[in-house]
Amino acid sequence: MNEPQQKWTETIGDNYSLFDLKLREVWKYRDLVYMFVKRDFVSSFKQTILGPIWFFINPIFTTIVYLVVFGRIAKLPTDGAPPLLFYLSGVTLWNYFSSSLIATSGTFLGNSAIFGKVYFPRLVSPLSIVISNLMRFSVQFLLFIIAWIYYYSQGQVHPNIWILATPFLILLMALFALGLGMIFSSLTTKYKDLGMLLGFGISLYMYATPVIYPASSLQGIFKKLAYYNPLTGIFECFKYAWIGVGDFSTLMLGISTVIILILLLIGIVVFNKVEKTFMDTV
Repeated sequence: MNEPQQKWTETIGDNYSLFDLKLREVWKYRDLVYMFVKRDFVSSFKQTILGPIWFFINPIFTTIVYLVVFGRIAKLPTDGAPPLLFYLSGVTLWNYFSSSLIATSGTFLGNSAIFGKVYFPRLVSPLSIVISNLMRFSVQFLLFIIAWIYYYSQGQVHPNIWILATPFLILLMALFALGLGMIFSSLTTKYKDLGMLLGFGISLYMYATPVIYPASSLQGIFKKLAYYNPLTGIFECFKYAWIGVGDFSTLMLGISTVIILILLLIGIVVFNKVEKTFMDTV
């Protein structure tokens, strides 16, 4: 007697395009994304005294240090914007990008034990990191809004219609961190010392980005190079939109968008390629 043929609900294979994000699979595992986001968010302040208050303490103290060192001592210009709000806006954006990039870059090494035992779309892991960091960004952004309301009531800031582009700017930062993170995560499976180099590189990258200074203060070749820094258009647009200062242009934001999409595409290709064989090198 012939046994009934089994029907598989899902078939796992490696014959897929390197350009495939497998978003349909990710959507099927959306509950897992939620679990990862919840795990990352809760673990960030678990067994701490102040808990989520740390999300406020970090940007506050960082802003005060920048205000003293770069504002009072180095006397860097802020294009006429209130120094406290100028530095706070830069710190808020930079914290989201840097934390997302560092965490995403450890996707393969940090989850090798899970990846070796259970199948799920590997993109779930870096996506959950970017989303969980977005929740932290929301808390710090609330702090920025409180400070912004104060200065707005004093007539010291001049917002404009570009405020509506804020979600797009955050999306660009998330995609940039995701793309770069996938590239570094893939490379560190073979060259583990790149993880240490990334931490040092991010510290230097901050000074190449208008976090503590406006792009208008740059001259000559440095100003031209700043246009090709994907974060320059994002930071300048954000400050221009909310504070009313900055050397912002739609061309600058357009260049940032194109570069970020190219890096994201490269990250997808590299990530998908390494995903097939990374267990042999980790």
